Amino acid sequence: MLFRVLADLVVLIHFLWILFLVFGSFWGVRNRAVKILHLSGLVFAFIIQIFDWYCPFTYLEVWLREKQDPSLSYRGSFIIHYLEKIVYIELSPTVIAIFTIVLCGFTVWFYLRKKNASLGR
Repeated sequence: MLFRVLADLVVLIHFLWILFLVFGSFWGVRNRAVKILHLSGLVFAFIIQIFDWYCPFTYLEVWLREKQDPSLSYRGSFIIHYLEKIVYIELSPTVIAIFTIVLCGFTVWFYLRKKNASLGR
């Protein structure tokens, strides 16, 4: 039971991390520490795409599920079941890489636009 709860928690954190990477620039523009964490996370996501690695959250979740019971197929809660479908969406690596590049480009543009707007005041 403990491993199941921990694995579900990892999936939830993974989902929140993805949301942070997508929308973090809106928060990071007002907070320097968040901006640094957000940009670092995007760089890490970009490196993962380049080298075709998996996120460490994925390895941790799989390990916890195996510790729970290696013979089990998916037997999680309703919410976790759908969160996993979002977090582990089946897209080609090319589509994910393109999305990562677009997201990084948008973030740089957004931060620079906000920085130039504050300098112009």
